[in-house]
Amino acid sequence: MNEAWRDQARSATPDWHARPAEAVAEHWTVAPESGLDEPEVTRRRERHGPNRLPEAKPRSALSRFLAQFRNLLIYVLLGAALITALLGHWVDTAVILGVVLVNAVIGFVQEGKAEDALRAIRDMLSARAMVRREGRQYTLPAEDLVPGDIVLLQAGDRVPADMRLWRARGLQIEEAALTGESVAQEKVTEPVAGEAVLGDRLGMAYSGTLVTHGQGTGIVVGTGADTEIGRISRLVSQVETLTTPLLRQMATFSRWLTGAVLGLAALIFLFGTLWRGMAPGESFMTVVGLAVAVIPEGLPAILTVTLAIGVQRLAGRQAIIRRLPVVETLGSLGVICSDKTGTLTRNEMMVRSLVTGAGHCTVEGEGYRPRGGFRRGDETLDPACHPWLTRLLRAGLLCNDATLEGSDGDWQVHGDPMEGALITAALKGGLEADDERAANPRTDLIPFDAEHKFMATLHHDHRGQAFVYVKGAPEAVLRACQAVWGEQGEEVLDPEAWEGHIEALAADGQRVLAVACKAMPSHAQEVDFADVESGLVLLGLLGLIDPPREEAIRAVADCRAAGIRVKMITGDHAGTARAIAGQLHLANADEVITGQQLERMDDDALARRVGEVDVYARVSPEHKLRLVTLLQAQGAIVAMTGDGVNDAPALKRADVGIAMGRKGTEAAKEAAEMVIADDNFASIVRAVEQGRTVYDNLKKAIVFLLPINGGEAISILIAVLFGLTLPITPVQILWVNMVSSVALAMALAFEATEPDAMRRPPRPADEAMISSFLLWRIALVAALMAAGVFGIFRLALAEGASLEEARTYAVNTLVLMEIFYLFSVRFLRTPSLTWERMFNSRAAILAVAVVALLQLTFTYAPFMNHFFDTRPVDFVHGVEIVLIGVGLFAVLEVEKLWLRRAAGRHRSDGG
Repeated sequence: MNEAWRDQARSATPDWHARPAEAVAEHWTVAPESGLDEPEVTRRRERHGPNRLPEAKPRSALSRFLAQFRNLLIYVLLGAALITALLGHWVDTAVILGVVLVNAVIGFVQEGKAEDALRAIRDMLSARAMVRREGRQYTLPAEDLVPGDIVLLQAGDRVPADMRLWRARGLQIEEAALTGESVAQEKVTEPVAGEAVLGDRLGMAYSGTLVTHGQGTGIVVGTGADTEIGRISRLVSQVETLTTPLLRQMATFSRWLTGAVLGLAALIFLFGTLWRGMAPGESFMTVVGLAVAVIPEGLPAILTVTLAIGVQRLAGRQAIIRRLPVVETLGSLGVICSDKTGTLTRNEMMVRSLVTGAGHCTVEGEGYRPRGGFRRGDETLDPACHPWLTRLLRAGLLCNDATLEGSDGDWQVHGDPMEGALITAALKGGLEADDERAANPRTDLIPFDAEHKFMATLHHDHRGQAFVYVKGAPEAVLRACQAVWGEQGEEVLDPEAWEGHIEALAADGQRVLAVACKAMPSHAQEVDFADVESGLVLLGLLGLIDPPREEAIRAVADCRAAGIRVKMITGDHAGTARAIAGQLHLANADEVITGQQLERMDDDALARRVGEVDVYARVSPEHKLRLVTLLQAQGAIVAMTGDGVNDAPALKRADVGIAMGRKGTEAAKEAAEMVIADDNFASIVRAVEQGRTVYDNLKKAIVFLLPINGGEAISILIAVLFGLTLPITPVQILWVNMVSSVALAMALAFEATEPDAMRRPPRPADEAMISSFLLWRIALVAALMAAGVFGIFRLALAEGASLEEARTYAVNTLVLMEIFYLFSVRFLRTPSLTWERMFNSRAAILAVAVVALLQLTFTYAPFMNHFFDTRPVDFVHGVEIVLIGVGLFAVLEVEKLWLRRAAGRHRSDGG
């Protein structure tokens, strides 16, 4: 993202959050107590349009289908089809065109939903809204709202437009889809600093977010495309989707191959016509044969099948791929930029720390699952033996409006996530929610409000005692406390010491709640503010956090071993992000760059830091997009994971966008190329491993196919240069390329993962698929195959065989050499001649059996003899053909041994 575009995006965001609510009402010329009148609503609707996102005209199905053919390798394949048609070989023409069509259909199906990202964002807008107009309240379609409308909010509503809050009573709004924060945000009406990031704009309510608690009234300041979601929608539509490394490599290979074929064909045509005196028609047919020999017609089919197998394997590992080439891109990832909430963490609050007068305790377990214990230092605590601990847990359970339900597999909170965490902690302590509520029924309460920042509940037990429990912001509760409950009962409260405890928990990224109690007269039926302003006994502090997944911690370690840098990019607070990064053991967990710091850094300054810093907090969608873009500019292949609408632009821009399947928004899923069905970061690591396997297998397939084409081409070149008869006809070459070569290469798509796949660094984005070693191997095998084909062809002619018989021997020799080469190429650098390695692949054995059956049909079936001009092979020549194949295998095994010894000598010499 360039500087000008970023400045434009920033300036396009109005500063309603920094203006007093009265000034906003004055700006929109509206009286909040009465609202707009209908004539004014009509005028504003004409000016601003309906409250819905603009819908771009989608591409037609035909245009999407035709786009699948815009690939140079496909053009080369179509050229091969044209050549076979000129030869009159209509069956092979149909086969090649069928390959092209299959590729196009698969691409069309896999990419057909690409335009759904914007539609998914549009679906997040509220369907209905309660509005005040002309002094009366109406419920009307949300798309009828206009700027200046007065909208009433209550728990359960989805915010219908961007609003500046006028009134808020206990109002909490879940904004995780926009900000990444794991808990609902408490809202107030006071203005905040103009440079405040989205998550800190407490006086705003944004379209598409969810009201979880309380009530509020707001002035509409943005509708449709002028909302925060509308701005993200524009970002998604403007983001350029990058071509995958594999497709870039294949495009380069296709250009190189096309140039080589055309150049070589022109030289051969001129040489044959001018030097050898061949007739133009004869020379042209020779050129056609050469082109058919050089072009690996089966490569697109192999590519598609290998990627499709990777997709199938990943589906079994909870990773759903939406575009085939992305499978291979996973294998080249160098950086994974991950959202925190719901991706690296569970998006489930839990009590991690308890600070009481009896000491500091750590709570074990994860999420809302009520399994785990309590530890104080090295001591495991039984709450039943420690009344001070049970008292604190009971208070958190009773001063609570949430409910928790579920089973071992899936626990869900209905209500505030932090209150749900208190219930989970109580259950871990052996308390039963229903029993405690029945034994200590609630008589009255003071609901939580952002103004007084606490909640109080009055209870009576069945012995006639009355007491009040208070929980809330620690500074508010601590002011009303005169004592603290310790191991031996009430103790003197040291406010400074407890303020230090609060700061320590907050510095560790934990959200802090204070819990206190007070005895009340047994006849008390109500509780008011005077009752809780003083005389409270502090029961303790609770530190809550959305903890990292245990499997995510292991997955990050696996990424580091594989040379992949994991970066956390979150909308949450810097302290929380730093704490989670430390628990995840990110490479650099100590340094955090916030959204405000990002705003002050130009692209050059940020580019110098982006490779080193792994934690980014309080960021906006533009920041995420900017970070991904800068990493890509430095040559990294980048994955972005996320689950919110705010992640959609970066998901679309990344080389691999990865959305969470369970808790992810539809906008995130549609913008991504991959969806993790189990929301498990560890599934990404397994996907990377499979991606590396796919790339290895593609490389093996290419190294298998190219020497075959090279051997055919060398045989034709030798014949032309020395004025000899072609050892294999173009039609026979097509048989080898489209039948036996493809069938054998298909087996390589099923190869298992290499043992060191996740212990080697990611390959550079610009690395050529054909390395110098592979180029040497291709040249060696091509030369050996050409020698075998031309050798048996000339030997058979010298022994008096007919031209048709000699060519049949040559074709079968080529196929047998392919079969033996298949077993060698499965292990490029290590020996293949062991029982386990020769026969541990069912796919390879099946492919060899199929090719053997087809080749026997090719050689002995009368109709094939007529179609391909072949003749049966006798026993003696059959043994010769097999021995040539064994010879090729033996030479390659000796070459592997020589290369390993040479590499060992190089290491021993300190090279």
